[in-house]
Formats: sequence, structure tokens, C-alpha cells
Amino acid sequence: MTSVRAKKNLGQHFLKDKNIALKIVESLLTNDTKKVLEVGPGMGVLTQFLLQNRTYETTVVEIDRESVEYLNKHFPQLEGRILSEDFLKMDFSQYTTERFSIIGNFPYNISSQIFFKVLNHRNQIPEVVGMIQKEVAERLCAAHGSKTYGILSVFLQTFYDLEYLFTVHEQVFIPPPKVKSAVIRLVRNNKENLICDEVLFFKVVKAAFNQRRKTLRNSLKVFLTDDLLKKEDVFSKRPEQLSVSDFENLTRLIQDQPKK
Repeated sequence: MTSVRAKKNLGQHFLKDKNIALKIVESLLTNDTKKVLEVGPGMGVLTQFLLQNRTYETTVVEIDRESVEYLNKHFPQLEGRILSEDFLKMDFSQYTTERFSIIGNFPYNISSQIFFKVLNHRNQIPEVVGMIQKEVAERLCAAHGSKTYGILSVFLQTFYDLEYLFTVHEQVFIPPPKVKSAVIRLVRNNKENLICDEVLFFKVVKAAFNQRRKTLRNSLKVFLTDDLLKKEDVFSKRPEQLSVSDFENLTRLIQDQPKK
């Protein structure tokens, strides 16, 4: 087998530029861990450089059986470290109980789901380097006050420091996608616990952005008493105006108010 056919249903666009592949791999800091899990390696354009770095213990997870067959044939040094499964359904405890970094050219159609899974395992994943759609990368890294700042921006920035590293053009893929791509890096910050109830925090952020054109007075009224509405100016704002700490403080206000 000389190559793998890109499958539209899996969102496959194979990176062909080795210089960019090396640049992505070199973006990994791995200060905290040497275990690296590559998501969706395809034909191994990143894998080859990960394997060249002997300080990494590289494992790959790939849902496409044709790609798994290709990797088995061309990367015998990966023996026992090719997981033929769906990353989104993966039980990390079957892979390792240690901390590990994640890297990958993520399929655009599941990139948000990948980041939600990372969030759910944030204390085991100190770092992520991923190539995603440029528009999504800009949204995740956006600061409050930006029109592109949204739910996943807040959630990820609560627990990770995000950095937009570089843009990748369409022509370096087979087949070329219809949009530009970008590489971002997430590094776990020091936040262990929020100053508010975490479940409520997630609910408040989602409710606020699900009606992002409305002020918080309207989008969050299901959570609020009349007394709280009268007291606090924050409810006249729109969600994109609030920082992560603002959302924490807002959730704490809601949490501490006398019940309706």
C-alpha cells in the first residue's frame, strides 16, 4: 500500500508538507510529560517526526482501518502503540493512567468535540497542539470583547492558556480543504477549582451564549431573582463582554442569591 485514500466522511485532508509537519511537532513543549498521543495520524506525516524524538513515547489513535494498515506497514516501530479506535469514544484509562500530551491534524468536523473531551480530562492532559480550521482557531483564542469569543473560548480559557501559533494554507493538503487551517497550542494553567459551582458555571456560560445577542438580563432570567437583577449592573452586558473571571463571579452571584 503506497498511500491512503482520503475519506470525506472522516474529514480527512492529508498534510503533504514535511516542513509544516516538523513545525507542528516542534510546537510541543512536553515540559510535564513524555507520553504523546497523536490523534488521526493518517499516513504518519507528523508521526515520523514524533518517532525521531526519542524523548517521546508516541502512541497513535486512528479510526480509519486503511490508515491503520498503512501505519503498521510503514512504521514497524509503532508496534503495540497503534490504537484502532474512535478517539471520541476512547477510554483513556485503557491507554494510560499517567499524564500525556495530545497532538494532531484534527478532522474539522469533530475538532470541537475533541476539545470538549480534553476539557473533561484536563488534569491528565497538560498540553495539546492541534491543527484545526482557521476560523475555529481564531474563535477559541479570542479574548473577551471579540465577536468571535464564545462558549468553547470561555471553557478552554478557564483551564488552559491558548496560543494561536501559525496559519496553514489549503495547498499543502491532499485533497485541499476549502478553508485555511491554523495550529494552536493549549497549555494547562494552574486553576484547580473555580470560585463557584462548576456545573452551574457551564450552564450559565452556555445559556448566555445561546442567546448571545441578548443582554444577560434576558438570557439568564431563568437563573435570576428580581432582587439580584436590580442590584447588579453586569446583567445589562452581553456575554462576549465578560472575561472568564467575570463568568466565575457571575456564577457565584447566582449561586449565592436567595432561592426564588
